[in-house]
Amino acid sequence: MYQYNFTMYSVEEFPRIIERGCGLDVHQSTVVASIKGKDIIEQTLTFGTFTEELEELVGFLQNQGITHIAMESTGIYWKPVYYVLEEYFDILLVNARHVKNVPGQKTDKKDSEWLVKLLLSGLLKGSFIPGPNIRELRTLHRHRRKLIGQRTAEKNRLQNVLEDANIKLGNVVSDVFGKSGTAIIQAIASGEKNPDILSGMAKGSLVKKKEELKKALYGNINDHHVFMLQLILSSIEHINHQVLLIENRVDKYLLQMEADMKLLMTIPGVSKQIATGILSEIGNNMDDFPSEKNLASWAGVCPGNNESAGKKYSSKITHGNKYLKTTLVEAAWAASRSKDCIIAQKHRAIASRRGSKKANIAIGHKILTAAYFILRDKTPYIMSSQNEKIAEKRRLKKIERLEKQLLKLKVSD
Repeated sequence: MYQYNFTMYSVEEFPRIIERGCGLDVHQSTVVASIKGKDIIEQTLTFGTFTEELEELVGFLQNQGITHIAMESTGIYWKPVYYVLEEYFDILLVNARHVKNVPGQKTDKKDSEWLVKLLLSGLLKGSFIPGPNIRELRTLHRHRRKLIGQRTAEKNRLQNVLEDANIKLGNVVSDVFGKSGTAIIQAIASGEKNPDILSGMAKGSLVKKKEELKKALYGNINDHHVFMLQLILSSIEHINHQVLLIENRVDKYLLQMEADMKLLMTIPGVSKQIATGILSEIGNNMDDFPSEKNLASWAGVCPGNNESAGKKYSSKITHGNKYLKTTLVEAAWAASRSKDCIIAQKHRAIASRRGSKKANIAIGHKILTAAYFILRDKTPYIMSSQNEKIAEKRRLKKIERLEKQLLKLKVSD
């Protein structure tokens, strides 16, 4: 008969891993700081969030011999505080969901005291905070995405104005904002209404549709439509200029990671823009993530755990990093259209059983896993011999299946 000895601890009794620490509860205008540790008096003080007041906080913590800080905040208020303190202390930015205190007893003071208790006992897990260069690259890339979204919205508004004037350009032209379409829209915005003149601006394959284009460009354009088109076109031009400025700025950051960019672009479906998105979110140093599974969980491209009584149940993917997740889905769509690629075959196989949305997430997960090992080992993506064997096996099975179908058709004839 085995005997087990269990030692039960409360948070107060947990062995201390850190000698002196501080818990910060950060808000828009105040920071509540609680200090605790060896040979210091437990205190809770409130500081402002102006830079001068944050420097006072730094001086206070240094005088008390504080080495580690745990910080909890909602929204973006933690950022300026983190940037001031990161040079002097080891900081853990913690998720508010992971450090919930006793319900019904929540105050700013108790929150900061609870944080420092958990910190000293080594019970906190910090969020991933990249270095300054990656943070700046991330801000630029995310802002570019927002501008692209704004530009798309402006283009949709422009098409609505054309429809309002009964200009059916979209019925004839595959890309309204291609060379021919843009030239025609600019001419309309400058006051031109004659369908013969407007249709004469067609170029390339659109020349063959000149008669159809005349009918599409015969509408009811008035001064209001012209004004709205001018307004929207100027807005699109302004956004294009901003996007160009951001892309030039991003290229300067990418010069330092040129080798990593080229390695990531060896993955099927990963273009320069997608590689930039991956690097801006996870950086190029994989030491921050213990394993590829940890990275996938952080990104939110793998299902959470749902187990009860030894039985595992199906579960949804977690929230994770929405910007990285969107980038990986784009990469998965691009990879699914690649030829002679095991990733594309896997996408089709999953899509046939579970649907294209789940296939995108599954392939995005695979792409992120590949990116992890590529950035960690600094080696390009190489299709393994095992994958090549699987691809060849699937190809032969497809040939066999098609031959059987062909035989059935011959027999039926």
